[in-house]
Amino acid sequence: MCGITGWVSYQRDLTGHRQDLDTMTETMSCRGPDAEGVWLSPHAALGHRRLAVIDLPGGTQPMTVETPDGPVSMVYSGEAYNFTELRTELRRSGQRFDTDSDTEVVLRGYLVWGEKLVEHLNGMYAFAIWDARIERLVMIRDRMGIKPFYYYETDDGVIFGSEPKAILANPLVDPVVGLDGLRELFTGAKTPGAAVWEGMREVRPGEIILLDRGGLRRRTYWRLRSEPHTDTRQETVAHIRELLDDIVRRQLVADVPRCTLLSGGLDSSALTSLSQIHLAPQGETVRSFAVDFPDQDKHFQAIDVAPTQDTPYVHALAEYVGCDHQDIVLDGAALSAPEVRRAAVAARDLPIGIGDRDNSLYLLFAAVRRHSTVALSGESADEVFGGYPWFHDERRYTETFPWLAGNQSIVESSGMVGDDLKPVLGLREHTLESYRSAVAETPVLDGETGLDQRMRAVSYLHLTRMVQTLLDRKDRMSMAVGLEVRVPFCDHRLVQYVFNTPWSLKTFDGREKSLLRAATRDVLPESIANRKKSGYPGTFDPDYVSAIQSQAADLLRSGHAAVHLVSHDGLTAATSGPAADLTQQQRMLLERTLDLGAWFDLHHPTVKI
Repeated sequence: MCGITGWVSYQRDLTGHRQDLDTMTETMSCRGPDAEGVWLSPHAALGHRRLAVIDLPGGTQPMTVETPDGPVSMVYSGEAYNFTELRTELRRSGQRFDTDSDTEVVLRGYLVWGEKLVEHLNGMYAFAIWDARIERLVMIRDRMGIKPFYYYETDDGVIFGSEPKAILANPLVDPVVGLDGLRELFTGAKTPGAAVWEGMREVRPGEIILLDRGGLRRRTYWRLRSEPHTDTRQETVAHIRELLDDIVRRQLVADVPRCTLLSGGLDSSALTSLSQIHLAPQGETVRSFAVDFPDQDKHFQAIDVAPTQDTPYVHALAEYVGCDHQDIVLDGAALSAPEVRRAAVAARDLPIGIGDRDNSLYLLFAAVRRHSTVALSGESADEVFGGYPWFHDERRYTETFPWLAGNQSIVESSGMVGDDLKPVLGLREHTLESYRSAVAETPVLDGETGLDQRMRAVSYLHLTRMVQTLLDRKDRMSMAVGLEVRVPFCDHRLVQYVFNTPWSLKTFDGREKSLLRAATRDVLPESIANRKKSGYPGTFDPDYVSAIQSQAADLLRSGHAAVHLVSHDGLTAATSGPAADLTQQQRMLLERTLDLGAWFDLHHPTVKI
């Protein structure tokens, strides 16, 4: 897990731009606290920050292999979970290895297979290879988009990085946000390939981008496919369990301390229990961490996506498994601290957080990092197996993204966006267009009709839109503190298999995530196996609400640039009334305004309307 950056220019001599590359690389020091490196050539410059996880002494980057026709150099972020098998296969092809790292396996895999290397990889990754033999840059992102990867085309090449901040540090790039960028900020669905910053793009999940003197070309090497599902229920459950066992075993491989992120829900509890099963023969006990808040039992308010408190279930699973568990308790003062919000916004480069949940996630990861370097997370199981409430009620039929239907979303909130911006942005129209485009992409299955056809589209929306927002959030918050978070439920084999199981199979017991429950019930206590979906918790601490109300009032009085993007009337109302009477919509407005304020202070964007 690392941070990568680079610059390819066919008309400049980049050997004279060492300082620029150093500046770009330094922006990602949090992603790679263990080492840094740069590699310069006339037309390509690569930078790398390393978080050492496998082969701690080796794996230094940028990594270069000298060939008779010129060097081939790579910067790589992520993990290839099948690297040991690939190394054996490559040795049979005549490759010799100098390290035990998965980085060298990927680089030498390119030497043997070229772009077809991607067909061999299982993992999460974003990497760039400069092939000096043909003066070509190859940029590749993993199938599900677990690792971030951005690029910015110039008049004679490209600038790239794990995060926008690395690209924005280049003197050729200005921090400009136009109307399309603002639409991305204020809607609740991420457009694949889009970035908020003008001129910047993301390498899409499952995409290869090639750059040479002839220009830039894109190719998709993996996407979800619709295929007939012929396995019986028993066979389906057995295959999912087989996949999960293999995935967890692979993702526990590390040369540093590991743990799980435990919420007491079905997803994280299953991973924690399976991890203990795999670690026990090695004489190890799985370590787990959970987030909690003071007096949560007193202040807790059940909502649609979080109907129950986590802590009782967390402790039940910890006792059942016998894991080494620790609660990370965060109070309102910590969550509302301006420096914490600033750190969370800096991590994401964008003011698109989920209120206190972003701040708490950042603090949770920071606390976990003091004990472990690698953590397994249950992220994305709801998207894969159909866990959210709107998979199961009338919202699945609405003509918008289901997670935006029937709630006080940013898109539907009349008080969130400033009156001057509303008619210019056309957020509802933009969201509708994005939704229709996503549905049109859904791979169809001949003969499929009715509910199964509709739920295939709903699943596709989650696996290609919603999951991107959550994976990006997870990566940025964790890597901001040097923690590698792995997401077993995003293994492409599992995603592809479950995507094609009929909806009747996914809900065969009349509940959400039926297949996952059946596949892991034997390793869980009944209370957790039968627990209803409950999302990542938020705080209900009144001290937090009072603090953000006061901070937003100060921002409003100062005339800060951020307040010009939101509703003045709405913000005035939200900051002047009693904190206890704030609606959820008003709280969202306060948090979004504070995020915007931190973002403007960090990046000083030029907003073009």
